[in-house]
Amino acid sequence: MLQAVLFDMDGVIVNTEPLHKKAYFKMFNDVNIDVSEEMYEAFTGQSTINICKQLCSHFALTQAPETLMATKRKHFKRLFTTDNDLDLLEGVLPLIKEYYTNGLTLVLASSASMPNINRIFKRFDLDQYFTAKLSGADLKASKPHPEIFIKAAEAAGQEKNKCMVIEDSTNGIAAAKAAGIFCVGYDSLHSKNQDYSKADVVVSNFEAISYDKAKRFFV
Repeated sequence: MLQAVLFDMDGVIVNTEPLHKKAYFKMFNDVNIDVSEEMYEAFTGQSTINICKQLCSHFALTQAPETLMATKRKHFKRLFTTDNDLDLLEGVLPLIKEYYTNGLTLVLASSASMPNINRIFKRFDLDQYFTAKLSGADLKASKPHPEIFIKAAEAAGQEKNKCMVIEDSTNGIAAAKAAGIFCVGYDSLHSKNQDYSKADVVVSNFEAISYDKAKRFFV
């Protein structure tokens, strides 16, 4: 029986990806590295510090990963306050409210930093619906490692077989399945070149996983 839903944030709740991409590429320019679109897309779903560690290694940078991370976050913070187009993805707020009204425990499990998570949740008044928020930036391992979803299920107070993950990235889906949790792959217009083959169910709109439909996955 479905008891808890573990949400990714970027690409599932809100489309901050264009802002993140702008911030990353401003940082790439600052440190004078040429990151291809293919390489950037492979980073989807990973924490900023993990991405910065890979960049430092790949490009043999003298700067510390933490320096790159701080630069990227500086750019993102400025974009967050100046970009008026940032909004929740279509249909996600009604879905969150429906799950909450029907007694499901909701937990956020995002690779975003906690300051960015809190900015989003404050801007769109989401804290009232969620029991807990987890940031991959605060954990030892990044998606596709299963740590964040194992901890999210624990935060929900539910057995893993009573939880459902909603993810839009290759790394996030791999993390959910490695944790042994049922995973919905959300194939949105904003998710580019991601692999949904490991997801238990793939949807392109949130009506497909309404409360009545989602609970049937656990009969």
